[in-house]
Amino acid sequence: ATNSFDDIERARTILVCGANATENHPIVGARIRQAVLRGAQLIVIDPRRIELTQLGGVHLQLRPGSNVALLNAMAHVILREGLLDDSFVASRVDGLAELRAFVAAFPPERAAAVCGVSAESIEKAARLYATHKPAMCWHGLGMTEHVQGTESVMCLVNLALLTGNLGKPGSGVNPLRGQNNVQGAAHMGCEPAHLPGYATLDNGRELFERHWQAPLPTTAGLDLMQMMDAAQAGRLKALYAIGYDVLLTNPNTNVTREALRKLPLVIVQDIFLTETAREFAHVVLPAAASYEKEGTFMNGERRVQRVRKAVQAPGHARADWEIVCALASQLGQRQGFAFRSAEEVWDEVRRVWKAGAGMSYARLDRAGLQWPCPSEDHPGTALLHADSFSLGVRAALRCIDYRPTSEVCDERYPLLLITGRRLHHFNAGTMTGRTRNHELRPPDMLELCAQDAAQHGLHEGERVVVRSRHGSASLPVHIDDAARPGELFTTFHTAQVFLNHVTGPHRDNVTRAPEYKVTAVALERAAQPAVAG
Repeated sequence: ATNSFDDIERARTILVCGANATENHPIVGARIRQAVLRGAQLIVIDPRRIELTQLGGVHLQLRPGSNVALLNAMAHVILREGLLDDSFVASRVDGLAELRAFVAAFPPERAAAVCGVSAESIEKAARLYATHKPAMCWHGLGMTEHVQGTESVMCLVNLALLTGNLGKPGSGVNPLRGQNNVQGAAHMGCEPAHLPGYATLDNGRELFERHWQAPLPTTAGLDLMQMMDAAQAGRLKALYAIGYDVLLTNPNTNVTREALRKLPLVIVQDIFLTETAREFAHVVLPAAASYEKEGTFMNGERRVQRVRKAVQAPGHARADWEIVCALASQLGQRQGFAFRSAEEVWDEVRRVWKAGAGMSYARLDRAGLQWPCPSEDHPGTALLHADSFSLGVRAALRCIDYRPTSEVCDERYPLLLITGRRLHHFNAGTMTGRTRNHELRPPDMLELCAQDAAQHGLHEGERVVVRSRHGSASLPVHIDDAARPGELFTTFHTAQVFLNHVTGPHRDNVTRAPEYKVTAVALERAAQPAVAG
């Protein structure tokens, strides 16, 4: 995130892209809602009508997967009408001539045909974002879980660079993280191409080898989807899943199940028995939950905060760091894992991550701090890119062509399914599925508009089978006009439904994140159970 949550109150325009913020990020969503009620302008890019769209503003209700075309058209309008920030572009931005020539091929009329949004609405949104500044952008998984997800974010950055909405309070391009500590996990080296502090293998090699007294790999490891490919091909021999229900949350469940079945060893470390553990684990290691251990979390605004133990972990459950260290010791690798506390682990992180060196437990016990925070007397950094970017003073615009997904509707699969989350159930339901949250809202239901329900002869609560090219799932119908005709929505919270049997193998071009948000499907009535006579 380039900016802080406090900048929501400083923004004059807020652009929310692919994020049902009030449901999936309720604290940030509530602040956005209050800011709009106090007078901030609002632009929502989302294929569904969500709570924020009820506040007015501009709703660009685009077809799922057409984000790049829409954002290129907004850039077209900004350049055509001379709405760019000339001084910012002159001093901080490269590639203007190239982008101008490129987006000339994306007038709003062309994007309207692709996205299903009127050219006038696209023009209105572009003018508002460019002129009613500072303008702040928030984007979520509805933007990134597509084959062009990463490239969509690049297009958002183009808009921010053109209009000077970067490096200033109330502006920026900010991801809304889907789960707690996602930002922290990535920053601690849980991505195969990065070391703690998000250093690359090449850039961090000398420092880390000196501190760890061990050589680093010469090539990056595999990400999760590559692991599934390798397991399927027999090249991966073991999987160690920590706090992640691979079977339930991966797309294309039939293929994931086949890959997991081929693994000679599956270790699951989690707070509950997950579906992966239940079906495939050879070893299950019970982990302590958040309030049963000490440590740190990093939230979506780059803020590191202390986690404090409030209750004793049940049974044999231990903190994750303790389990990893114990396992390393059993494998004969005690050197480098001889920590006695979570604070000692964190102190090593600070030694190898210069931008976090100033965030001691003593300081974090008083309040959270945002990185960069390189020294004990540094206050932390609420705003990035004020004077320069990570690669220098200037940043380059990117020319991103629109490439539609191969997951298209046809006569056999005439409807488009979007998946997402709900306020009352968290992600795969590993935790909330064991609570009374179902009394607040039922778990997975298939939402479709009244027109589609009538066309298929379906009624509220009736059970249907959703079938795609990849698999099927059965769940009850809920009639709701949040989505347009021909588009359906459901969540993936419950193992009883196992919705990811339906989602496909398509992945983001850059990060290989699964394309959860676009699946062509067909509907049929579920077989009714026989009544005993």
